[in-house]
Amino acid sequence: MREMHEFKFPDDVRYTDDHEWARLEGDVVRVGISDYAQDQLGDVTFVGMPDVGDIFSQKQEFGTVESTKAASEIFMPVGGKVLEVNAALEESPGFVNEDPYGDGWLILVKPDNPDEFISLMSKDDYLNRLKGAE
Repeated sequence: MREMHEFKFPDDVRYTDDHEWARLEGDVVRVGISDYAQDQLGDVTFVGMPDVGDIFSQKQEFGTVESTKAASEIFMPVGGKVLEVNAALEESPGFVNEDPYGDGWLILVKPDNPDEFISLMSKDDYLNRLKGAE
């Protein structure tokens, strides 16, 4: 496991208590798991994704990430309709480890309520939460 200062925490994303990230891109939200979460999981071997068109509430489970160490549920940072899933993860789930905020994104969502995005943790809030957990 890496030290806290080695993790990437982009300024343009917000975070959940369950280590998902959300990036607002116009009127849609791109979702993934944080660099910290992928490190804790270890080598990702499978990502279970929802179907395009599925609708979820905020904090509802929408998929799973399996690794050599464990399986973990992933939860919606914002409620809404799934517009796209990252099909590249089907053949290359390791993108989640290699580039969690880039090629390792999971889904693209059309949010129901933009205020839910605003309610997510900022980078600093998330870092403080992680430091408190050490």
